[in-house]
Amino acid sequence: MSFDGIVTRSVCRELNSVFAGGRISKIYQPHPSDLILVIRSHGANRRLLISTGAQFTRLHITTRAIDNPAEPPMFCMLMRKYLEGNVVESIQQLDYERIVHIDLIGKNDLGDPAHRRMIIELMGKHSNIILIDRDNGQIIDAIKRLPPSINRHRTVLPGQPYVLPPDPHKLDPATITSDELLQHLDFNSGRLDRQLVETINGFSPLLAKEIMHRAGVPTQQAVISAFSAVQHLIIKEEFQPQIIRKTGGKDHFHVLPLTHIEGEVETFDSPSTMLETYFSLKSEADIVRQRAANLSHWLTNEKKKNERKLDKLRATLKDAEDASRFQLYGELLTAHMHLVNKGDQSATVVNYYDPEQQSVTIPLDPNRTPSENAQSFFKKYNKLKTAQKVVEEQIKATHQEIDYFDALLQQITSAGVNDIDEIREELEEGGYLKRRISKARKQKNQKPNLEHYTSSEGIPILVGKNNKQNEFLTTRQASAEDTWLHTKDIPGSHVVIRAKDFGETTLMEAANLAAYFSKSSMSSSVPVDYTLIKHVHKPNGAKPGYVIYDHQKTVFVTPDERLVLQLKDPK
Repeated sequence: MSFDGIVTRSVCRELNSVFAGGRISKIYQPHPSDLILVIRSHGANRRLLISTGAQFTRLHITTRAIDNPAEPPMFCMLMRKYLEGNVVESIQQLDYERIVHIDLIGKNDLGDPAHRRMIIELMGKHSNIILIDRDNGQIIDAIKRLPPSINRHRTVLPGQPYVLPPDPHKLDPATITSDELLQHLDFNSGRLDRQLVETINGFSPLLAKEIMHRAGVPTQQAVISAFSAVQHLIIKEEFQPQIIRKTGGKDHFHVLPLTHIEGEVETFDSPSTMLETYFSLKSEADIVRQRAANLSHWLTNEKKKNERKLDKLRATLKDAEDASRFQLYGELLTAHMHLVNKGDQSATVVNYYDPEQQSVTIPLDPNRTPSENAQSFFKKYNKLKTAQKVVEEQIKATHQEIDYFDALLQQITSAGVNDIDEIREELEEGGYLKRRISKARKQKNQKPNLEHYTSSEGIPILVGKNNKQNEFLTTRQASAEDTWLHTKDIPGSHVVIRAKDFGETTLMEAANLAAYFSKSSMSSSVPVDYTLIKHVHKPNGAKPGYVIYDHQKTVFVTPDERLVLQLKDPK
């Protein structure tokens, strides 16, 4: 991974300068693998994000507002008990390993000084946050406990002594000499970049490839020269945080220049800003994906069930279309009653209703009288007519259910963490899902969090990301003279321009938002309707977010993600 020992060194240097001497005021655990420390230092509150997620392991200062669960997890409450009010003495890296020690001093239950250490192991799927007592080296707790059944050689449980991960026995990148490096490299075996990773502490495959790229022809002198240039930057700590955006490929980040990767280079003032930029959208999308996976699967299954139901209803409706035939049989049989006798299996009579068809043969039940046969046809007619009306209503309702689930599936694709929770709440309130037991229920009158944007002309634009937000925005938040936008006949978000007067630029930018947050976000020339809020109405008994409107006009736009990011208001 790119977050190697060298990046860790750069981050620790920044964190120590910012947080040393600061006091922990609040602790949050927004995700099972993440922890946020709010630290007051140098007259300001800053948030330190620690993530032990397998794909997005990292440690940096964050400025983004991250949603927290209504009820804090047990580990979060334990960390609050032991660390809130503690002073940060230092933040240091262990050698060039991806292990960070945050030394803290606070007070115990008796008011005596208590020395604690938070150990952050940034090792992919093996990452962990471990709190220990510095005086005796015992573990207080960890965000990921490791019982003997999982790891016999290194148990991570409360009360157990803390044991370091196995020593990789690699060389220090700042002190290794050219002769030592050459002794550990076998130029005849090839894959020198892999050998560098296995030899030098803190080196990732990305950094090893950079050295081999700088070396060009991999002679001993060329490799030593390339390594010495990188080593100089490490010793002097001349870090240059940057993200290389490769067109059509994977983005990369590092605190040392990566000349072997072609792409657009974006530089940053600090490693935290670089990591915040690189990981923020990726990590949030991963959290949303995890939370939405089961919900999306359920919605997809429900949609398929209704599609199968629709096929059966259509077949039933087709059968019900025979009602007119039974009515015809009953009326013709009644008119020709004098020509039919009990015991007849059929009767061929003149069809008065269709001059082109001079006669029609009516099948009869020989055990019934002509009158009983006629009454039987009329009963079948009435039954099928009644069924036809019911089936038509069910078909209409099933279409609405399919459209509803389709809209929710679309909303999940662009949802945030809170949006997913609101979609689940909506399904619970609608009786689709069983309510989950929660000690801390969201207050009924709490307003949904809308997405805020500002047009190039300075006009505020609001966007709903789910049905709850759409309904609140359209029926309660917006004013009668505000302009409302929605993709034409396509599931999507409600968008409102919060102004009476605005230019063509604002209209097209708002239409772009409506198209982007719709099922046609990947299409071109998407039709978007717009009208005033006073022409938008919710029918009685309609599902959340469903409205009808008139006096609309239509524009066509092609969704542009870059424009959406430009217009979004910072949190």
